[in-house]
Amino acid sequence: MEDTVKPSLEPSIIVIFGITGDLSQRYLLPALYHLFKDGLLHEHTEIVGLTRQAMTADELFGKVELCINEVDNICDPVALKRIISKTQLFQFDPNNSDDYPKLLEHLNAIEATHGVCMNRLYYLSIPPKVFAATVQNLGKAGLNGSCEHGNAKTRLLVEKPFGYDLASAETLIKETNEVFAEEQVFRIDHYLAKETVQNILTFRHNNPIFADIWNNQHIASIDIIASEKIGIENRVNFYEGVGALRDLIQSHLLQLLAVTTMDLPSELDNDSIHAARQALLEAVVPADPAEAIRGQYDTYKQEVGNPDSTTETYARINLRIDTERWRNVALSITTGKALQEKHTEITLTFTSPADKIANVLTFRIHPNEGIHVQLRVKKPGFDDEVADAAMDFSYKQTFGGDSTHPDAYERVLVDAVKGDRTLFSSSREVLASWRIIEPIIQAWRDTNEGIATYASGSAGPNDEALVQ
Repeated sequence: MEDTVKPSLEPSIIVIFGITGDLSQRYLLPALYHLFKDGLLHEHTEIVGLTRQAMTADELFGKVELCINEVDNICDPVALKRIISKTQLFQFDPNNSDDYPKLLEHLNAIEATHGVCMNRLYYLSIPPKVFAATVQNLGKAGLNGSCEHGNAKTRLLVEKPFGYDLASAETLIKETNEVFAEEQVFRIDHYLAKETVQNILTFRHNNPIFADIWNNQHIASIDIIASEKIGIENRVNFYEGVGALRDLIQSHLLQLLAVTTMDLPSELDNDSIHAARQALLEAVVPADPAEAIRGQYDTYKQEVGNPDSTTETYARINLRIDTERWRNVALSITTGKALQEKHTEITLTFTSPADKIANVLTFRIHPNEGIHVQLRVKKPGFDDEVADAAMDFSYKQTFGGDSTHPDAYERVLVDAVKGDRTLFSSSREVLASWRIIEPIIQAWRDTNEGIATYASGSAGPNDEALVQ
């Protein structure tokens, strides 16, 4: 990252609730390792990992695949030594209110050792059922304030899902706002932090040839898909009862729709982007359950140990945006697990005078991040026969490899330390997203009607078998 402009970050204590959990080991700790390796964090930065277990930093990092993206999976010894030296494990039970004052004393002691006031980031990588109690305990112990000898910032980083439905999200927001101000809450959406997703706004803002055709006069449909080859693996406790609709569509893919279709503000700053995303989401008509499709892969019930499970591992919904710009454009969002390939992309199909002729623009979010445009050109020869041709931009080919831009979780952590909320969802955006899918949640609640089984490794459910 030698050519990357390094952000100016402040001294910080990053407190990770659930540091021994799957998300922490797979994403947070590798991201923090790279930030230390690349010298992006302030020298006065500490990691405090909260765990019920008695464990040392050496023991923790001994079982984490920290350097899976490095050459030969080998860590840089200097960077590895640095992150271990900067990490402290603190034995802590989030359900025990007596542990919170002890945590406050520990954080104050760290600041006293450094002799500077440090921002405090609480990363809640914990089950949703204990979220509200944890937030309340943070407030009761005074952990929602700044450091004891200065005016540094305290921020709450929250992993999805934020709520279970519209009513629970409203309650959770109300309870959180009793302890933390809205500007302190960073609801994580690592999809928004992906380089290609950020580039959608840049693409629209800086390429005027597309500005006048970004509407229903020229675009016939927009399709967003996020498919995975893997099943739920070791996320049984999280996934059962949550499902594909809540796991990805509500929390991530509706934000991709917003970024793709929102009105562009004159300035791409934090407040303007949030306002534009919110306005777009509030203009989306609540989804019609009759047009939604759900499925479950064939071995799911055995994996979760519940023969009566109604949790969907595949979901597709159709949507409409009630604005002059997007009225009558067909919108679909699809996600599923245990499918034949892993890819995430946004495809815009443009209108054409003939049904067989269509230009297609695709934002590839994963894999091979980039942008693909399908055009019609004349084939060589004496006649006028035409054929499809592609214009393709790849981050890897253009900028020299995956290492040239930060991982999504690296970006999430850096922006949270900076206090930049652009890539995080606001309360009103969260509620607007829940409102969109609420009719489907209610229709699918506690019933297996309309759910179809599909083979692992297939393309998913058969549409004709599901549409009633």
